[in-house]
Amino acid sequence: MKDKSELLAMLNARRAELKNEMMDIEDRLDDEPPKDWEDRASERQDDEVLEALGTHDLSELRQIDAAISRIHSGTYGECAKCGETIASARLDALPATPFCATCAG
Repeated sequence: MKDKSELLAMLNARRAELKNEMMDIEDRLDDEPPKDWEDRASERQDDEVLEALGTHDLSELRQIDAAISRIHSGTYGECAKCGETIASARLDALPATPFCATCAG
């Protein structure tokens, strides 16, 4: 498992990426709709995809914020469900996970 400062740096970098992606999505969703109805229908489909991406990004952002909070409180690496230690390999693959492999399954 990475040390605390390295982990915080990685999570904060990903957090910044997500915030930028979400701002970009919001800007694109605020664009003026085209006048042509066929183009408008196509853009609506694109907007639905963008909204789904934004929802996914928001969910990941919340997971990262929770992981950062666990780091600061000293509970990072402990399963939120059973209290057992989360395997280092799992934390390396999913640094924001609050659950061990058993509880996540």
